[in-house]
Amino acid sequence: MKPAPIPYVEILTEELFAALGCTEPISIALAAAKAREVLGREAERIIVRCSGNLIKNAKAVHVPNTGGLKGIEASAIAGMVAAAPEKGMEVLAGLSDQDRSRIHELAALKICEVEIIPDKAGLYLIVEMEAGQETSLVEIIHTHTNVSRIEKNGARLLYKDFSDTDYTAALTDRSGLSVAGIYSFSTQGDIDPVRNLVDLQIKYNSSIAQEGLRNPYGLNVGLAVKEVYGDSVWAEIRAMAAAGSDARMSGCSLPVVINSGSGNQGITLSLPLIIFAKHSGVEKDKLIRALVLANLVTIRLKAEIGRLSAYCGAMSASAGAAAGLCYLAGGGLKEVEGSIINTLANVSGVICDGAKASCAAKIATGVDAAIIAQYLAMKGKVYEDGCGIVKGDIEATIDAVGRLGHDGMRETDLEILRIILAG
Repeated sequence: MKPAPIPYVEILTEELFAALGCTEPISIALAAAKAREVLGREAERIIVRCSGNLIKNAKAVHVPNTGGLKGIEASAIAGMVAAAPEKGMEVLAGLSDQDRSRIHELAALKICEVEIIPDKAGLYLIVEMEAGQETSLVEIIHTHTNVSRIEKNGARLLYKDFSDTDYTAALTDRSGLSVAGIYSFSTQGDIDPVRNLVDLQIKYNSSIAQEGLRNPYGLNVGLAVKEVYGDSVWAEIRAMAAAGSDARMSGCSLPVVINSGSGNQGITLSLPLIIFAKHSGVEKDKLIRALVLANLVTIRLKAEIGRLSAYCGAMSASAGAAAGLCYLAGGGLKEVEGSIINTLANVSGVICDGAKASCAAKIATGVDAAIIAQYLAMKGKVYEDGCGIVKGDIEATIDAVGRLGHDGMRETDLEILRIILAG
């Protein structure tokens, strides 16, 4: 029987969309906005229960449009005040000065409590609200927008049954993805259905990177890269990717087009290609195809690891960037595969210790690895089977990295959380 065609367009449409702010706190804000809608009025008490990975990625990052607030409590209160669940991952886009004052007032009253839920899915949260005798509850699992349960006054209004361990259950099937298939679709397939989406990725991610270079955000890693390494195309590639994260992690109010639930991943895989194409005079269609390739390679890698892990997702996106850079430089499938292997052989040990300012430095590191990886691959130099975790072919290597990130780093993830919560 002929295998079913891979739904590349559906997968890209699921994974690439605009988000304002770091996706974990925004997912909390979205759940809170929905809980407020169900409750019908502002809550007097909010309880946020979430997995350790949610806490890790929401604890230390700025929440956009809140006037500099950080953390889970601020995310939930801001979402409730915004009261715009229809905006999805841009739920906080419309906050006014009056809204910000109200958010600060409610935060000072400490109306929000946070509890960790152990032994749950990597991405899992419940927001409960109380006002008088009325209550509401919204649950999200596996992806940042997958609402699986809604209750009012204890009565179920919505329920979708998801296993804690099947983290791809809410998504289009990715089991047939392969680098060879991705390369074929990206370079020869009909990409018109996603062309506007990729154009938006170019526009949004370029804008936030430029903002990160112009203004003080975090440690201004992007600016530091330019100052240390000068004005070469390779320095600009690293600087722009880091600057986008500088701004995003510090609460910049500009959106990005994300990949696999992460804005930093969307920034990491896209900015290197955009800058390289600008300097090389690459035609627009080839840039779009390169971005489709980089996005799908990143999705292939993340499908093995899961949404949240102790494995830094920017390294998966760096492998996607390496593939896209290789294609733009004239590489074929063999070179693209080699660039992915070279990247993974280099930076697969980088941990995720939450969303925060230092993500920008990790992105600079990952992008540097991507640049070297594609350069070596274009010269026919690729790490061989048995070189550490590298296996005999690209798919086996990706599977090995997935095993490392999903299974091998599970205890690392718990220890990272313990360290973070210990203060």
